[in-house]
Amino acid sequence: MHLSLIYRHPLPEYHSIENIFDTLAEYLPDDVVVNKVYAKYKSVGLLNRIKNVLYISKKQADINHITGYDHFLAPFLKKNKTILTIHDVGSIKYGNPLKKQLLKLFWFTLPVKSVAYVTVISEFTKKELLNYTGIDENKIVVIPNCVSPKFLYHKKIFNKQKPVILHIGTKANKNLLRLIQALKYVNSKLIIVGKLNEQQKTLLSTNNIEYENYFNISNDELVELYKKADILSFVSTYEGFGMPVIEANAVGCPVITSNIEPLNQLAANAALKVNPLSVEEIRQAISKIITDDTLRNNLIQNGLENAKKYSAHNIAMQYYKLYNQLLNKQ
Repeated sequence: MHLSLIYRHPLPEYHSIENIFDTLAEYLPDDVVVNKVYAKYKSVGLLNRIKNVLYISKKQADINHITGYDHFLAPFLKKNKTILTIHDVGSIKYGNPLKKQLLKLFWFTLPVKSVAYVTVISEFTKKELLNYTGIDENKIVVIPNCVSPKFLYHKKIFNKQKPVILHIGTKANKNLLRLIQALKYVNSKLIIVGKLNEQQKTLLSTNNIEYENYFNISNDELVELYKKADILSFVSTYEGFGMPVIEANAVGCPVITSNIEPLNQLAANAALKVNPLSVEEIRQAISKIITDDTLRNNLIQNGLENAKKYSAHNIAMQYYKLYNQLLNKQ
């Protein structure tokens, strides 16, 4: 079986999709020959996208798997040999109405009709995709993201006096502004992964928050930040999945997350859940984890069990089953 894993053009600030499928490729059985195909040009403007279509169309194999982002490539590949992974539909939920309609047509409606199967990373994303595209439900397969084997349990003495709180992501949905407000009266150190904008920097300063900021970091560097952290705060207002929850679970870092889907299902009993729109609830949750040893230890143990469901081997086998299913239909 020859498999083309189709990636977007490499950019230093975007590599989460690539990390996931690079990991999965290592756990596929030996009868799968993987060719990683990167778009030659940055997906900006009509000309670059046309050139990417021409390039990618020449790299087809027994199975073509668009791993995400460049959904628009799908109509130009062989339908009975192509799988498209959609991570979320956030790009068509917000912003300019005309842009949303164009994205809906060329990134969702046409692509999902042009492939044999669509995989989504959560039941929540499946429901949203059905709502926006009217795709045949039988074409959708839910396969969650995997956690990299680099995220291993790290025993750590919890710092009650001044806990290190890790926050992943700085886009609006990551809810950093409310977290900053919640930490105003909490003696802590905040580690932020993602490029800060001026509003975020100003709020950090006015609330006297001690912080470190990292962006464009490697997976190995990210693992080290999890090891340093006493708490992961992942209180997003919208997610298609929520990989940091599972990464923290695997490392043994207690998690605070939002009581929204898909985070409710993803975290199960391995996180303390809050209303992400409530600064006070976020503050109280942080205080509970700092002061309640039993709660904290339970979250850690539950997290280690939860992370096992998302191991690279388990998720790779789900994709392998789908690949064989597609081959048998050809």
